[in-house]
Amino acid sequence: MTGTETTTPAITGDRAERLVAWMDAAGLPGAGAPLESRYISGGSQNEIYELRRGDLHGAMRIPPATAPADRDSGIVREWRIIQALVGTDVPHTEAVAVCTDPGVLGRTFYLMGFVEGWSPMDLRGGPWPAPFDADVEARHGLAYELVEGIARLSKVDWQGRGLSDLGRPDGYHERQVDRWLAFLDRIEGREIPGLDVASAWLRAHRPIDFIPGLMHGDYQFANVMYHHGGPARLAAIVDWEMGTVGDPKLDLAWVVASWPEAPTPIGEPPGGYVDMSGMPSRADVVARYAEVSGRQVDDLDYYVILARWKLAIVLEQGFQRAADSPALQAFGPIVLDSMRAAAELAETTDYR
Repeated sequence: MTGTETTTPAITGDRAERLVAWMDAAGLPGAGAPLESRYISGGSQNEIYELRRGDLHGAMRIPPATAPADRDSGIVREWRIIQALVGTDVPHTEAVAVCTDPGVLGRTFYLMGFVEGWSPMDLRGGPWPAPFDADVEARHGLAYELVEGIARLSKVDWQGRGLSDLGRPDGYHERQVDRWLAFLDRIEGREIPGLDVASAWLRAHRPIDFIPGLMHGDYQFANVMYHHGGPARLAAIVDWEMGTVGDPKLDLAWVVASWPEAPTPIGEPPGGYVDMSGMPSRADVVARYAEVSGRQVDDLDYYVILARWKLAIVLEQGFQRAADSPALQAFGPIVLDSMRAAAELAETTDYR
């Protein structure tokens, strides 16, 4: 796992002593060895630390002290998902141990295996690492590995792996509009052009079929890691904060909602945190998902409208509490563009 270094301190002093005592009581490797820790990244939701102790090399995911109390249950939720993925063909971090005792570090946390790889999120608009910076075929692999990750995830036996209570698949699509519009009403923000058009369309339409499955909820290049070097190999899907049992095809729509319809030449300036030039077409990416998942994709327009509409609402929350944060202020135009795109597709699609 990688991240941007900051001045946030490592785990030291009494906190380190309590953590070591808990690790010993849990029977984890490294008993008697000193603990080394390094802050990797974090925000309002979670912090991530790299840990080394003897033969143990892992990462700890823990909410900051200022996070709402319900983040502790969210941590347990994330833990249950990565634990359920053990033994599947879904690339994931190793599930090491979870701690719900606030007497250890003040918050619920879990330890996972450390992934030796790289994250597209760290590129921040810069070039892909070699060989993906210049090799078109190698870059295609990044895209196909990305969608194959969620295609495999959609096939996980979530009931057999103890996740029957993770979400509410019954009535999933029927409650989307009311649920997220209620969320938007609580924000009490600005008028968003296209909201009414896209909302009305979603109320009037449903997908061709609905096969419940495990979904990530925020699937994109930012939330995966790749092994170093070529060919492209997905190392792990990470950041399961929005993971649930729902409709896995929404993960696909989250990926392709802003994907270029046709390939663009390598070298064109990136429009986001990753360079999409040289990637396969949207149709090719969708076809790969359908091949691996075994799901039909004839109703993809429904999911793309839902994804763009939902993304706009989720980001509007961040924009409304932006204050003087440039990162959150940047959500403002993205919200408008995403909702506009949802409304435009709702007015032009031939999906019935």
